[in-house]
Amino acid sequence: MAVKRSMSSGSITINDIAKMLGISKSTVSRALSEHSDVNAETRHKVLELARKLNYTPNALALNLKQQRTNTIGVLIPETVNRFFAKAIGGIQRVANLAGYNVMICQSDESFVTERSNLRSLLTAHVDGVLVSVSAETDRTDHFQILLDKNIPVVFFDRITEELNTSRVYTDNYEIAFEGTEHLISQGCQRIAIVAGPQNLYNSRYRLKGYMDALRKHNLPVKENYIVQSHFRGGTVEDYTRQLINLPQRPDAIFAINDFAAIEMMHVIKKNGLRIPQDIAILGFNNETICRFVEPALTSIDMSAYDMGSEAAALLLDQIKGNRDPQLRLIKSRLVIRESTHLKG
Repeated sequence: MAVKRSMSSGSITINDIAKMLGISKSTVSRALSEHSDVNAETRHKVLELARKLNYTPNALALNLKQQRTNTIGVLIPETVNRFFAKAIGGIQRVANLAGYNVMICQSDESFVTERSNLRSLLTAHVDGVLVSVSAETDRTDHFQILLDKNIPVVFFDRITEELNTSRVYTDNYEIAFEGTEHLISQGCQRIAIVAGPQNLYNSRYRLKGYMDALRKHNLPVKENYIVQSHFRGGTVEDYTRQLINLPQRPDAIFAINDFAAIEMMHVIKKNGLRIPQDIAILGFNNETICRFVEPALTSIDMSAYDMGSEAAALLLDQIKGNRDPQLRLIKSRLVIRESTHLKG
């Protein structure tokens, strides 16, 4: 009867969920926080029932009991890229189910803005911080402040190896190796790559995967096929023209991301070249638009939502006291479409 009353009043509690599933309140609480010591089946049942009943955590009660703000900070480079939008979706789902609010700051790929945003999060007394570093970030002293203040921090996607913290990352080396091998399997011999800032972990390992795949297949690594760029547009047309006007034009290009790849495709077609017959194009991030351009763009899917979910779950676990640094690998996958599919 107590469950029926609280359900009719719209005030579902952890106790209600526990009674309906026949488990303890503590198990429900840990499952809602996606705690690692709750088995997957139980966690799934709790989360599904919580969604069905529109369960809303009592944030005020939690704050009074635990002396926390029940807010986590999220520091990301940008929101234009759907990768980070998807990651935030995963973060918010996990955080909200656990009764946490989310403060999102965008560095706009600026180290100075990133440092300023971090100060704002500290001023807001967040309980922990999730970080994906900016393209300009080449040192970590501002993040050391979090560790000095005993504030949990988890790096995700664009991580740093300099600090002893938890990290959620993707298989940048392996997937770049696989993507390059796919191009080779399609008959491409002169493969160019647009590499990101080499101060970033992701960019370094993608470039290494590309080079090692070429070496495995006895193909030369040519400096004029490696373009150093950033994640934003603005120079895409320039470096695309530079590549296609080389004496030995590349027969494939591994782009820095999907939006750059699509702009490159436009420039290539304007110059009378065919995709993939003359130049195959491989993107990165598997944006929705990849399916709708002509030809459809082969890309690498990085499972951004899962990365955000895992990072948030790790951070909440650390806020609860498990401070041992953890590493989580989120596998990527190659999605093959017409922009690289040369063989029948």
